Amino acid sequence: MTSPTRTGVLVTLLVLASLGVGFGLNAALNGVPSGSRPAPLPGGLATPEALQQAFTQVADQVRPAVVNIGTVTLAKGRRPLTPSPFSDDPLFKDFFDQFFGGGQGPRGEFKQPSLGSGVIIDKQGLVLTNFHVVKGADEITVRLSSKKEYRGRVVGNDPKTDLAVVRFQPDSEITVARLGNSDTLKVGEWAIAIGNPFGLDQTVTVGVISATGRADVGIATYENFIQTDASINPGNSGGPLLNLKGEVVGINTAIVAAGQGIGFAIPINMVKRVANQLIAKGKVVRGWLGVAVQPLTPELAQSLGAKGTAGAVVASIYPKSPAADAGLQQGDLVVAFDRTPVDDYHHLQRLVAESEVGKSVTLGVLRKKQPLDVTVKISEMPGDDARKAR
Repeated sequence: MTSPTRTGVLVTLLVLASLGVGFGLNAALNGVPSGSRPAPLPGGLATPEALQQAFTQVADQVRPAVVNIGTVTLAKGRRPLTPSPFSDDPLFKDFFDQFFGGGQGPRGEFKQPSLGSGVIIDKQGLVLTNFHVVKGADEITVRLSSKKEYRGRVVGNDPKTDLAVVRFQPDSEITVARLGNSDTLKVGEWAIAIGNPFGLDQTVTVGVISATGRADVGIATYENFIQTDASINPGNSGGPLLNLKGEVVGINTAIVAAGQGIGFAIPINMVKRVANQLIAKGKVVRGWLGVAVQPLTPELAQSLGAKGTAGAVVASIYPKSPAADAGLQQGDLVVAFDRTPVDDYHHLQRLVAESEVGKSVTLGVLRKKQPLDVTVKISEMPGDDARKAR
């Protein structure tokens, strides 16, 4: 889907790229070599030819690191008359059914295929992708840009961020993508997406960073999305969002089905934290306070004596939790987490989740219009069932 107001360039490349030399998961974040950077005009602007060259260089460098992930899930029930390869993706299922028809056939066991993308992050065959791409898969196939196919297996997944790591066993040299720094992204920067929309391998689309820090999208538990107008379609899920240096700055995750030019990617800095744990432990260990929080509305801010609407309101406290042990109270307004100002309740959730288990942190709290500090020892987040039982 493309936006009619886009100022970027849309490029679709279906060319096979040769395998190149990769970098490690924790490789230094180097830019484009100085000799191949766009030549600036007076005022620092690049010529159209140099800008075009930058796009083609990124495509040539990164396409070999982007893979097609095909999955097969054994399902029972009524066989779809026109099975969608994107049936595991609720944002894309309605889109497919609308254009290709729905309907159901006879009952029985059948194989449900699904398609997605991924990006290689390690020479040993580690691939980043979305959790929803491999969710429930009985078979995983990783296909490289060279058309070589390998059996894949899930190393670990994290539904709360919609991320997964898949491993395959390469039998030759493979290209590895460079990981960038999503914290430095600015709205208006060029954004390049590579993936396999509708099974069209190695498709490259170009747009801009439309926004950062998007939450309340309803896709994952922990949301801090990059928004882009680079075209993202069914099958792009799990593929990389890149900057003009060829660095991965996000993992493409979803689109707004009712809109054009609205796609979302998980920031690569969040991806790194999750992926490192998935590779090391097969799961993600998160910090936990034991509170339910809610937004600070202007009305609540006035009643709590807050200046502005930054912070998170404690709506309830789990018994026998770190928050309960520390004396945190319902109605407290948390405005700082270990000296870091809290923007909103999503921000507080991320700060807590990313904290080291066992660490003591100081919360800046506004209680009954009076500021105070509360020291809390972070514990490991229990499973959903354990939290419900508390």
